[in-house]
Amino acid sequence: MSGNSSRRHVLRPRAEHTHNKVSFVELFFDLVFVFAITQISHTLLEHFSALGLAQAALLLGAVWWVWIYTSWVTNWLDPDHIAVRLMLFALMFAGLLLSTSLPEAFGEKGLIFAGAYAAMQIGRSLFTMLSLKPHSLANYRNFQRITAWLVLSGIFWIAGGLAEDNSRFAFWALALGLEYVSPSLGFYVPGLGRSTTADWTIEGGHFSERCALFVIIALGESVLVTGATFAKLTMTPVIVLAFANSFLSSVAMWWIYFNIGAERASEQIARSDDPGRLARIAYTYIHLLLVAGIILVAVGDEFVLAHPGGLTDMKTAIAIIAGPALYLLGNLFFKKVTAGWHPLSHLIGLGLLALLTPLAGSLPPLGFSMGATAILIIVAAWETLSLRPKEP
Repeated sequence: MSGNSSRRHVLRPRAEHTHNKVSFVELFFDLVFVFAITQISHTLLEHFSALGLAQAALLLGAVWWVWIYTSWVTNWLDPDHIAVRLMLFALMFAGLLLSTSLPEAFGEKGLIFAGAYAAMQIGRSLFTMLSLKPHSLANYRNFQRITAWLVLSGIFWIAGGLAEDNSRFAFWALALGLEYVSPSLGFYVPGLGRSTTADWTIEGGHFSERCALFVIIALGESVLVTGATFAKLTMTPVIVLAFANSFLSSVAMWWIYFNIGAERASEQIARSDDPGRLARIAYTYIHLLLVAGIILVAVGDEFVLAHPGGLTDMKTAIAIIAGPALYLLGNLFFKKVTAGWHPLSHLIGLGLLALLTPLAGSLPPLGFSMGATAILIIVAAWETLSLRPKEP
């Protein structure tokens, strides 16, 4: 009897001193976002300009936000509960519509993108609010506030979908800005008050694992994109070297995040007296820098594979430098929040990238990219050696 009752309970079961594993349905849900990241990368490759970068940043911010909000929800709600599974499948379908519209989000498919995004955000929030009402009054109130903010931003998403040209970007930037600032304001709503991070009683180990898996998604997407491009090219020694360089940069990025930082942060949030606060800062906001950096590195690798020799043009130089810089900066902030100090290796890495930047005009794209990859490898090796356990 108790077993059947627990299966009907919509809240995710928790046990002390253990953390919930990421479920198969959560992994299935994430497949939509592999596609979304690929769409953003390809769109940026085709429209790499100041406007293209701004539009890609806005679209990535939206994709990340809808994914991270869903990860918060599945930390509270049990994905093995039938109703929660059906909610996730509905989000997947809307996510596919959103993903397919990304290349034309600022063109003919703006309303499809905006409608799918607003439907995902508001629909999931309403479902969670109603699901939590019988079980957690604090979080029920929390999701009342969240829903109010998402309805407000949804008005501007739809308005942007109906608008054209610069007006669309302005509406969507305002909508996304409202959503990004709302957690720091405690989702304050007149008459409903504000939430506190103490209300966000998440299970830290599960949440950190979810975000680590999204980093894997982004890294995997970069490997797929460069691998697909390499397969179409003639395998000359220069092209093989360019492909090997892109692979090494992916390995170095994996090492910098996963070798020490990810596991240490998971342990820290699991022990924290206020895991909601740590999750909001270290994962909800800072991880977006990591994903943006990985995408830019992949774009830079694509540029180098296409033209490894000759002069390094401006767009290639920006991608090659900005990608690793964003990734190191994100890791720097992440490790400061979770470990309490700024890693010296990351600061040195950022300094070396700054010194490398003026050499773009005198190095071919492959040579310039190999310099950036070497810096990532130095950072990974430095941190590993400096933090290795001391022998007694």
